[in-house]
Amino acid sequence: MAKDRKRSSEPKGRKITLKMAKMALKLTMDGKRRLDLSNMGIATFPKCILMLCDVDELDLSRNLLKKIPSTIDQFVNLRWLDLHSNQLETIPDSIGRLQNLTSLNLCNNCLITPGLPNEIGHLRKLRSLNLGMNALERLPSSIGALKELRHVGLFNNLLTREPECLRNLLHLERVNLKCNPIPPEGASKADPIQRTECLYLVKESCLCASCLSKVKDDRQKVTRRLREAPSHKKAMFSGLITPNSVAQKDQATWR
Repeated sequence: MAKDRKRSSEPKGRKITLKMAKMALKLTMDGKRRLDLSNMGIATFPKCILMLCDVDELDLSRNLLKKIPSTIDQFVNLRWLDLHSNQLETIPDSIGRLQNLTSLNLCNNCLITPGLPNEIGHLRKLRSLNLGMNALERLPSSIGALKELRHVGLFNNLLTREPECLRNLLHLERVNLKCNPIPPEGASKADPIQRTECLYLVKESCLCASCLSKVKDDRQKVTRRLREAPSHKKAMFSGLITPNSVAQKDQATWR
């Protein structure tokens, strides 16, 4: 009974064998070896791929991974690691031992601030770091040590101000901070987050009974006001052919 409970608690997903992993090996345009296991329904990090730890690139994106083991540091030649669109909540400290890494994509996961280790600042060759679409409230200050960093993605997070650790990165070319609750410059302290009103058009069938009734009442009020408003029709002059007919006869007097 206990074994059955343990099995049921384990995450379900596709099991990857060493043979399948070898079939997923590809050669990049510049002659590097890439292990592409993206979009394969993997829920647990396949231990068998440690037998292929000499690859240059590893793609585990668009899977169901919730955890990356500390053994990730065995991929010593890794220059490109793509883990986007998983369910990762934490990244192991051993990530900092991937000294050849130049690109790290952690976009669209479940990362919170404590889940991003300070050891990420040891990736001295890192040029591209994508942390977008997570739940980060701030960044580790150690990121300020990534002097080769060019591109940083921080969109769709919970940052309330621009990270100070990025200010001293001289080679930084692009930082994406869109869709964060960062107040605009000059915003008042009383209301640090300014909100913009938006207009949304919806079908009547999408409204509940009370909302629909309110909308109809408001519409009737507007219609009533328009009907009661003073008319701006052109004035009619009864008994005259045209109002200017008299003026035309008296033009000499006016002159």
